[in-house]
Amino acid sequence: MITWLRSLARRWTILVPVLAVVLLILTWHRAMPGLVIALVTVVLAGAVLAAVHHAEVVAHRIGEPFGSLVLAIAVTVIEVALIVTLMADGGDKSSTLARDTVFAAVMITCNGIVGICLLVASLRHGTAVFNPEGSGAALATVATLATLSLVLPTFTTSKPGPEFSTLQLTFAALSSLILYGLFVTTQTMRHRDYFLPITRQGEVISTEDHASPPSKRTALISLGMLGLALIGVVGLAKGVSPAIESGVAAAGLRQAVVGVIIALLVLLPETIAALRAARRDRVQTSLNLALGSAMASIGLTIPAVALASLWLSGPLVLGLDSVHMLLLALTVVVASLTVVPGRATPLQGGVHLVLFAAYLELAINP
Repeated sequence: MITWLRSLARRWTILVPVLAVVLLILTWHRAMPGLVIALVTVVLAGAVLAAVHHAEVVAHRIGEPFGSLVLAIAVTVIEVALIVTLMADGGDKSSTLARDTVFAAVMITCNGIVGICLLVASLRHGTAVFNPEGSGAALATVATLATLSLVLPTFTTSKPGPEFSTLQLTFAALSSLILYGLFVTTQTMRHRDYFLPITRQGEVISTEDHASPPSKRTALISLGMLGLALIGVVGLAKGVSPAIESGVAAAGLRQAVVGVIIALLVLLPETIAALRAARRDRVQTSLNLALGSAMASIGLTIPAVALASLWLSGPLVLGLDSVHMLLLALTVVVASLTVVPGRATPLQGGVHLVLFAAYLELAINP
C-alpha cells in the first residue's frame, strides 16, 4: 500500500491534469454545490502546479526562449477560447469582457509578474540582470499593441462610443497578428540571443549546467499533459466563475472584478514558472514569460474577438476609460526605465508591484 501511494505521488503531474479534465466534463454547465466547488478549487490549484511542471520539462528539452514561448502561447490560446465562450453566453453584458480581460492580463504581467520577479531576484542575488535589447523589444511591442487595440477605440469617431468600426477592427486585428508574428520570428530565429539569460558580466547563457534534457518521448508526453492541464485550469476557472460572480455581487463590487480574478487564475502557471526562473537568477526567462504573455494576450485575443464579432450579437467595447489609460501610460514609462539599464534593484520591483496594487485597488474601488 505504501509503495502504491509513493508511486501515485510520483505520478501526480500526470494524474491531476486527467482528473481536472474529467471533473470539467462532469461539472460542465451544471450547478455546483459548495462541496463540489471546494473540490474543483483544489483540483484547479493542482492543475496549475502540474502545468508549471510540464512547461518546465518542455522548456528544458527545447531550450530558451522557445520554452517560455510554448507556455505563453498555450495559456493565451485557451484564454482566448474562454473569452469567446463567455462572450457567446453573456450577450450585451459581456461587451467589455475582452477589453477587461486583456487589460487585466497586461497589468498582471507587466506589473505583477515583472515586479515580483525583479524583487525576488534582486533580494536573492543583489541585482536582477537581463538583456535590455530583448526586453526592450518585447516592451515596445506590448506598448504598441495595447495602444492600437485598447486606447485608440476611445478616440475614434467612425462609431459612437469606445468601439471600432468594422474596418478599424480589421486593421487592429491584422496589425496585432503581424506584430506578434514579427516578434516571434525575432525572438526565436534572427536575434534569439537577445532573449537568452545573461551572466552578471553580460555574457549570454546558451546552455544550462543542470540535469540533462529529457528525452523526446518525455517532452512530448509533457506537452500533451501541459495542454490537458491548461484546459482544466481555464475550464474549471469558468466553472467556478458563477460562484465568484455571486460573491462579487454580494460584496457590492463591479463586474470587472470577475475578469481580474479569472485572469489571475489563468496566469498563475506563468507566474509560478517566472518566479522559479527568477530564483535561479534567470531573470530574462521571467521577462520573456511576462512580456510574452502580455503580447500573446493582445496579439491573439483581438483577432479572435474580431472574427467572433461576425456572429456574436451585441457591441464590442475595446476602448479603455481615462483612469485605465493613465495606468497603462504610467506602466509603459516605468517599464521602459526599468528595462533600459539591463539591471534592477528591489526598488524597481517595488515600483511595479505598487502599480499593480493600484490597479487592483481601482478595480475594487473605482
